[in-house]
Amino acid sequence: MKLTIKSIWILLLVAAVAGCENNINEVRALGQKKTGVEEGIKIESFLSQDSKTKARLTAPVMLRYMMDTPRTVFPNTLHVDFYNDTLAVESTLFAKYGTFAENDRKVLLRDSVIVINRIKHDTLTTNELWWDQNRQIFYTDKPVAIRQPDQKLDGRFGMKADQNFKEWTLFDASGLLKVEDSTSFVP
Repeated sequence: MKLTIKSIWILLLVAAVAGCENNINEVRALGQKKTGVEEGIKIESFLSQDSKTKARLTAPVMLRYMMDTPRTVFPNTLHVDFYNDTLAVESTLFAKYGTFAENDRKVLLRDSVIVINRIKHDTLTTNELWWDQNRQIFYTDKPVAIRQPDQKLDGRFGMKADQNFKEWTLFDASGLLKVEDSTSFVP
């Protein structure tokens, strides 16, 4: 049997038509709304502003949910290094879980949250920390501990801080606080 180009095209056409059987349930499922999930493995992401690298995020897994309220989840830890203008690591953040609600512009960090300022040698630990990008604040109502070289402070009912941690308030605070010598004060 001699195959010509015309007979090959006819065979392909017959095979294509014969293979086009549609299951009615599969067709109906196409019209249903499904949550899209994008998954990333071994994530390394950089944040830059004004052409300067500001932070580097690493995580073993990232899930991005494409829903009415899109969100990004780091279910198996995340680590962020924050850089100063000379690209030296200024501070480090670690959490076992993190999620970012894109529409609300809020980040939730949970489970063993640790923030270390490498310059001042300050360490903040808590089990939950929120970052509200719109209000430019960090906050939590969970117990928080701040350790500095010469101070140990605890907030039993959480804390609130500006996003640079220059000003912060502990709620129901206790601890050891270094104060200046009051004998040298002259009114």
